[in-house]
Amino acid sequence: MPGGKKVPIKGSQKVPLPNATVLAPSPPDERLEVTVRVRPRNPLPTASSMLKPNAQVSAITHEEFEKDYAADAKDMAAVKKFAQRHNLYVVRESPARRIVILSGSVADMNDAFGVNLKTYEYPGGTYRGRTGAVKVPAELKNVVEGVFGLDNRPVAKRHSIIHHAAAPAAADGAVSFNPNQVAAIYNFPPGTDGTGQTIGIIELGGGYRPNDLKNYFKSLGMPLPTVIPVSVDGATNAPSTPNSADAEVVLDIQVAGAAAPGAKIVVYFAPNDRTAKGFLDALTKAVHDTVNNPSVISISWGGAESFPNNSFQTQFDQALQAAAMLGITVCVAAGDDGAADLGPGEWDGKAHCDFPSSSPFALACGGTRLIAHNGAIAAESVWNQHAADTANDSFGSGGGGVSGAFPLPAYQNNANVPTSLNPKGKKGRGLPDVTGDGDPASGYNILVDGQHIVVGGTSAVAPLWAGLIARINQLKKGRVGFINPQIYTLSGGFHDVTAGDNQVSFGRHKNVGYTARPGWDACSGLGSPDGASLAGVLTAHASAAPSVAKKKAATK
Repeated sequence: MPGGKKVPIKGSQKVPLPNATVLAPSPPDERLEVTVRVRPRNPLPTASSMLKPNAQVSAITHEEFEKDYAADAKDMAAVKKFAQRHNLYVVRESPARRIVILSGSVADMNDAFGVNLKTYEYPGGTYRGRTGAVKVPAELKNVVEGVFGLDNRPVAKRHSIIHHAAAPAAADGAVSFNPNQVAAIYNFPPGTDGTGQTIGIIELGGGYRPNDLKNYFKSLGMPLPTVIPVSVDGATNAPSTPNSADAEVVLDIQVAGAAAPGAKIVVYFAPNDRTAKGFLDALTKAVHDTVNNPSVISISWGGAESFPNNSFQTQFDQALQAAAMLGITVCVAAGDDGAADLGPGEWDGKAHCDFPSSSPFALACGGTRLIAHNGAIAAESVWNQHAADTANDSFGSGGGGVSGAFPLPAYQNNANVPTSLNPKGKKGRGLPDVTGDGDPASGYNILVDGQHIVVGGTSAVAPLWAGLIARINQLKKGRVGFINPQIYTLSGGFHDVTAGDNQVSFGRHKNVGYTARPGWDACSGLGSPDGASLAGVLTAHASAAPSVAKKKAATK
């Protein structure tokens, strides 16, 4: 009988954040929105079939994807009928994104999803939360795969670190760079600028000032790229101060824009609460944007992965798989806290990987310390300033390690991925896949909210690689798309980074981390790019960007 017995959604269980206490029940009349994620019409291709070495992941069009893998109309109707029974209103729906966004009161959400929402206090602030699983009527058991937004705890942080403005050269000669200088040092394909490509950038808060972009690119002697803001869940381009998320937003835009000045840049702004709902909604919006049609997406946000997988990670991973099927390369920062992936006040002494970079469908981007002489690499090592004087603002280390949430993908079978450093650790997905300049001491000169600052972190590496992929796509007159199965079989295309480590140690906790070595390793991946060489050995799996016979509204 509809509305009768409720069953839990797999992977939806929640426990309070560490050191969190309940303040009070959430006000019953408080309004909120949730995103209901619906199953695809047909099961997605098995991950193993797409993760084989040199797998031919040929891009399909948006129409082809929607025909086979969008949500079925009957399932969408069933969710809307369920919402109506519980006084919930449909705000937005998209079969391609497999979402129905519902609005309602806390009281009605509690009743609809079998939860008891409360206000929690924890060292980082307060959040609306729950314990246990989200439940749906038995008839929706196989229809609804996740409900996001009931709990609004943050799941991600930005992976950028602000350095001194006009920092002096370090003892080893490390200095900051303009992003176009780094692109030249890494030999990005000459004669290309990303023309004809669109780079999508995911942001969870912050904003940029158009005048800053005009002045910045003018100072570089480069054309001003086209930058388009796109609203997700009501968020907008909202700049404030350089110490806010603005530094992340501007870093991403200015690095991608200077690395590929001919590409169009589309910034998908999600709310700055950094929740699972906003993060997932921003990604699905970008992946299925048939108006701007990005060929590469950059993500500079993430958090320590959960294992076993929860419903957020499962659904985000499916969205990354959809991107791979559509010929979209997704470059993701691997984190700025080394193999710990957690800061001093929150680390438990174990190794952690950063999600979403730990997804096997993400191109995980680590960080290095780059020293150049006369426009060429003089030395490059894994970025690790955890042992350095923290007064220099370079504190951090490139993320990497062995996933506890995702098994070893077949494309890494010959990469000599070690077992996890954790007790009873297994051999899982290894990351990063690639690396690039990320140490704030050899970081990037940017202009944010009228101030000239230097910023580093793996947040800078993701848009740098996005710019490189855009230029390779232009050169290939197609899309290289999901490159992971290719790059692990290539000979050439990388500068092997064999010096340094991403070991960290906080207080009573001992060092945990990995050391660079020849070939792939869990702190520098396959290495930093030799752009022209990489372009010569990569294959484009789509002769042109997937076409759309009928343009659809970007809000779909």
